[in-house]
Parts: sequence; structure tokens; C-alpha cells
Amino acid sequence: MNSQVEAIKWEDDRLSLLDQRILPEQVLYLEYTNSGEVARAITDMVVRGAPAIGVTAAYGVVLAGRAAFEYENNQWKQHIAAAIEELAQSRPTAVNLFWAIDRMKALITSLNDSENPTQVLLEEAKTIHEEDIAANKTMGKFGFELMSSSSDQPFAVLTHCNTGSLATGGFGTALGVIRHAWNEKLVNHVHADETRPWLQGSRLTAWELEQDGISVTLNADSAAAHIMKQGQVKWVIVGADRITANGDAANKIGTYSLAVLAKFHGIKFMVVAPSTTVDMSLSSGDLIPIEQRTGSEVTSIKGYQLAPVAVEAFNPVFDVTPAELIDAIVTEKGVVENPTTEKMKALLG
Repeated sequence: MNSQVEAIKWEDDRLSLLDQRILPEQVLYLEYTNSGEVARAITDMVVRGAPAIGVTAAYGVVLAGRAAFEYENNQWKQHIAAAIEELAQSRPTAVNLFWAIDRMKALITSLNDSENPTQVLLEEAKTIHEEDIAANKTMGKFGFELMSSSSDQPFAVLTHCNTGSLATGGFGTALGVIRHAWNEKLVNHVHADETRPWLQGSRLTAWELEQDGISVTLNADSAAAHIMKQGQVKWVIVGADRITANGDAANKIGTYSLAVLAKFHGIKFMVVAPSTTVDMSLSSGDLIPIEQRTGSEVTSIKGYQLAPVAVEAFNPVFDVTPAELIDAIVTEKGVVENPTTEKMKALLG
């Protein structure tokens, strides 16, 4: 099964992003012709999800290169640096952003000062995009094989946030595993956490699964333990925005509590992410920068005030799940069960 949802498109010499802030009420693509607008789109959550942010940033560098050459010609390399730094500052936690930008920067270094970089940069960005989709499909296969090795009877899974085509170049990480397992009739139902405060589960995951005809039930985040207690859920499957050398994984706030609940209920916990999400420079999750966003995202929804105006809100975007709570990390390079630093090093060579 291939998802029909496309979050990122390059068409008519410009970048088109599906505005994820207004789904599912509206399906609207916004067009971008300069890198500053792309950086703001990432910051403002028009596009989100670590792999999708990386792909989007790569296309942002294409736009930056085109503008730099148009305005500065043979001095374009100096002119592009500020635009690339703006893209790098758009979100702090998702390591895929920095990986994609570093890959584009390495290509820039190899180009001639007098050469128009636009086409070469575009080919590289498209390659990054295509590689992400291919990696997602490989992860889908690996995740399915892992689950099928422990059960040949259909079962339900629970997922948190959005990890599908909307969060990636296409197909999905955790949702890619779910798609593959649904197609193979191993997964028969998906419980989707609503994922406060941005409600990615409600607005995005439920919508995306519905588009593909996959059986899904939406639940409040606080209902997860009760659902697990019923005994139908066999795996919790989530994505990651950064995985450290020891196997700790940063993902959407609320993931850590799901891992604790899964351990108590004897449910397997799987993290699915491309190898570009692994940051071997950080020894543990304690070193991951956790993005803090405005409290108004918690105290109000679409401008409607839910809490007393004077009350402050704590709004971390991510939390870190310790490796000892993770049964498997699935990447396109392979699966690490019960992750440790030694196993992560072996995976990544």
C-alpha cells in the first residue's frame, strides 16, 4: 500500500508544502520561492516531522542557491551562507534538519563559484527526498518482519503523533510499518493518540489512515493505559526526532509515558526512524536540546482560550524515552533490539 498523501512537492520551479496546520478542515498547498519563507514554514509548523523537515530544508537550500546566484553571480557562495543558517535555526531538536543541510553544504563546497548551482542542488534535494521514501519502505518491511516473528495472529497497535507521509518524504516511519503490516493483514486496527497540544494524532494521523482505508480509532492521550489494559494492543509504534548513541530516543511529548505504560502492561515498544535521525555525537538523551514552544498552544486552541489568561503553561515539544524501555529501534539499515551503545555502533558501522 502506498499512501496517496503528499506533504512535499517540487513543481514549476517552486516548493509546495501541504499546510498541516489546517488539516483536516482544508487541504491547501502553500507555494514557496525563497528560503526565508521555507525557514518560517518549518518554524510555524506548516511542515513537521523530522524526515519531512530535512527534505524541506534541502529544497530550501535550492531556493537559496538560486537567489544567491541571481543576485551575486560569482559571489553566490558567500551570499548563501546566511540563508542556510536561517534554515538551520528553524527547529532545534530534529537532527534530520542539520543532516540534510550539511549534505547540501558539502555539495556547495564542490561547486565552482561561477557555476549556477540551481540544477545541481535541485538534483541533490530530489535525491534526498527519494532516498527518504525508499528508506521508509525498507523500514516498513523490517518492522513488519519483527512483529510477525512474535505473532502470526492479527492484533491492534497504538501510535503517537504523526509519522506517516505527512511527516516524511512519503509512506512514513512508524506509520510506514503500520501500513505494511496492515497490507499483510497482521495489524487489524490502529489506536491513535490525539497528541496534545497540536493534535497531530487527531488532525493528521487519523485523517491519513482514513485516506488509506486503515481501521483507526482516535483516543485522548490519557486513555492509553486503559486501552493497553484491554489486551488487544501488542505493539506501541512511534517515530523519533533524534536518537542518541546509547539508543535513547526523543519524540513527541507523551512518548516517554507511553513507553512506561507499555513496559507495565507487557506490550512491545518500537521506535522507527531513518539512520539520519541517529546522532552518534550525543552519548545519551540527556544531551538532546528540547524545544520549548509558547504556552498559548496549551492554554488555547485556534484562538479560543481554554485556561485562565494569567495561568502559565509548560510546553516542551518532545520528551526522551530511555533505551531500556525500547524493545526495538528500526532503521533502513537494520533493527536493533534492546538498544545499547555497542549495538548502535554496530548498526551504523
